[in-house]
Amino acid sequence: MTAARPPTTAEELRGAGLRVTAARVALLETVRAGGHLGVEAIASQVRDRIGHVSLQAVYEALHALTAAGLVRRVEPAGSPARFEGRVGDNHHHVVCRSCGAVADVDCPAGEAHCLTASDDHGFVIDEAEVIYWGTCPACTTAHRSAAP
Repeated sequence: MTAARPPTTAEELRGAGLRVTAARVALLETVRAGGHLGVEAIASQVRDRIGHVSLQAVYEALHALTAAGLVRRVEPAGSPARFEGRVGDNHHHVVCRSCGAVADVDCPAGEAHCLTASDDHGFVIDEAEVIYWGTCPACTTAHRSAAP
């Protein structure tokens, strides 16, 4: 008996009904390895892996991957869109007001209780987006160091 191996990135793309290209494979792997990356950072890392890729191609691939549920778009108010590979678990985010760093925050009770609204107004709720705002440890330390 052999253990089932996880699907390759190419198999995941095919399974989502997407065409497999070197750019899409590199992009999906970059997003999954990179946390909460902006489009420019993603494009730069994809170029490092496969050579030239246009920014427009990166935007189009991100749109397709997001629509297919392979990538999640996070867009805190006043910040550019960021993308992450953690999908399907309805986690939340904390954003630093100073430097814009973003980190994942799991639902407090371990389950997505936030999907049960006190009044859903007839909507079928499938996602909740909670963003906590504060100051990250690095900015807090820098602020304390700069204080007289």
